[in-house]
Amino acid sequence: MSFSGAPRIGVFGGAFDPPHNAHVALAEAALSQLGLAELHIIPTGQAWHKSRTLTPAQDRLAMARLAFAGLAGTVVVDSREVLRDGPTYTLDTLHELRNEQPGAQLVLIMGADQATALPTWHGWQAILGIAIVSVAYRALSTGGIARFDPKMLPGLPAGARFEALELPAMDTSATEIRRRAVLGEDISSLVPSAVARYIDQHHLYRPA
Repeated sequence: MSFSGAPRIGVFGGAFDPPHNAHVALAEAALSQLGLAELHIIPTGQAWHKSRTLTPAQDRLAMARLAFAGLAGTVVVDSREVLRDGPTYTLDTLHELRNEQPGAQLVLIMGADQATALPTWHGWQAILGIAIVSVAYRALSTGGIARFDPKMLPGLPAGARFEALELPAMDTSATEIRRRAVLGEDISSLVPSAVARYIDQHHLYRPA
């Protein structure tokens, strides 16, 4: 896929609690497939949609810096959401980035499950007016790929733009990593080695 025109700024947000190998693979795929001038990795601050309490922001930010440090290309671990007071909304972040780089095209990167849930996001229709949404499709163990159809979104605004981002099959989740860490099980195959060391040194995800 070739891109021309305005520089493209990727926006990849999440709790990163902890950042794991599938997150890194997604970032690598975005850098190689989406023609990005920059990729902003943005750990969530006060997540309005999370029912559980997140690990402290300074730990998640530190782990993100370790996890994505080795990527080729211009990668910024962006702390704006963890520094923002009140609930964290993607719409606010996109407005800020657009004001900082008015000539750029913003590309919001998310998984197909997040894309399906877009109508539950704060200001989701406005988001689609600001950014292209790049939907990450993960290959299935059956050899197929689960596909998201934006036409199924109720109230989809005219002019909304979507792109596909292809990912290898990876069965990794932060929930499973936290579960293993609580039990003292090995997580070294699921997270970057520097993140595994950080979790161990700071005694994260262990019972109090």
